[in-house]
Amino acid sequence: MTLTPARVPGLRVRRLTSTLYGYAFLEDLVLLYPVYALLFSDAGLAVWQISSLFALWSLTAVLLEVPSGAWADAVSRRLLLWLGPLLTAAGFALWVLRPSYGAFALGFVLWGTGGALASGALEALVYDELEHLGAADRYARVMGRARAAGLIAVMAAMGLAGPVLALGGHTAVGAASVLVCLATAATATRFPEHRTPSAGHEGWTATLRAGLAEARADRSVRGALLLVPAVGAVWGALDEYTPLLVRETGVADAAVPYLLLLIWAGATAGSLLADRGERLGTRGLAALLAGAGLALAAGAATGSPAGLLLVALAFGGFQAATVLAGVRLQRRIEDSGRATLTSVAGLGTEVATITVYGGYALVAASGDHGTAFTVFALPYLMTAVLLVLLRPLRSGRRIP
Repeated sequence: MTLTPARVPGLRVRRLTSTLYGYAFLEDLVLLYPVYALLFSDAGLAVWQISSLFALWSLTAVLLEVPSGAWADAVSRRLLLWLGPLLTAAGFALWVLRPSYGAFALGFVLWGTGGALASGALEALVYDELEHLGAADRYARVMGRARAAGLIAVMAAMGLAGPVLALGGHTAVGAASVLVCLATAATATRFPEHRTPSAGHEGWTATLRAGLAEARADRSVRGALLLVPAVGAVWGALDEYTPLLVRETGVADAAVPYLLLLIWAGATAGSLLADRGERLGTRGLAALLAGAGLALAAGAATGSPAGLLLVALAFGGFQAATVLAGVRLQRRIEDSGRATLTSVAGLGTEVATITVYGGYALVAASGDHGTAFTVFALPYLMTAVLLVLLRPLRSGRRIP
């Protein structure tokens, strides 16, 4: 059968998206996620040592986020997408082969480095390849489905970790996680990449300077950069505390995982529906954030299991808004600095998330988790108001 020219781009788009969905699923199908705190505790670590490991993990991501994005623009984005999971696999292998504080610390550095390499590079590669195929208008739908695949993988990992741990202990869970990372790296090699690296003779530092110069010169780019952490940081941090919020409703501990799945299902639905939100415009996005913020506050304030339905609805709205904020950013960036500026947005999200952790501890210390969740709905209401009051500043590009 002879393929017509019109069908060839469609086949290439399907290859790109199938690779992306597989990559996103495998990247989060890590059985160590739900049980690594148990591994650390069983190895004899104190709570302060475990907390210091989390801090080291975050610090690694903060320090490497922007340089890795510039490197992705200067060399090959696909290279970073398969190199990152290999570093993560090495870190997980260290954890189970040499369970000690030093090995855990080095493993977190490797994991944080691997995550930083993929951050920015993935979004940039997907957008540029879709644009190359004349399908950039599908970006919101594609990334929404990719995020949904990742969320489904997290839920699958939650379900599989217990049985695997019971059968083979931490060694089996670690081995499964290493194998998944290797499969992720292998999947990344299937990504197409048609762009020409922009390094020239000056290397990645020139790419970094060019990307930051674009943000300084274009107000719409700066606004899009700020919107990404404003939308994604708070609920991304609150997610870590959802088990405590669920337990506080009075349900038995055995029921906590099932109610968490309800919240994750809400976020997954938000991912799948994100592309429909492209028609909302700025005011519609503001309404989405305000509605999700109100749902979060109302659901958390009830202190009952029924209120978690509203929390799930809120997380769905936040997930959709996160995808839409990423779409806005990609449409404002020039190709040469796409991964760099996407990583700048990622850095902003990391820093804001760490700030939320600190603020949450202060609020929850004098109240309860329901109160803390309600308080942290306020930033979304403020962001919604600012989106309405501050008109998008045009810089020669169409503002959706």
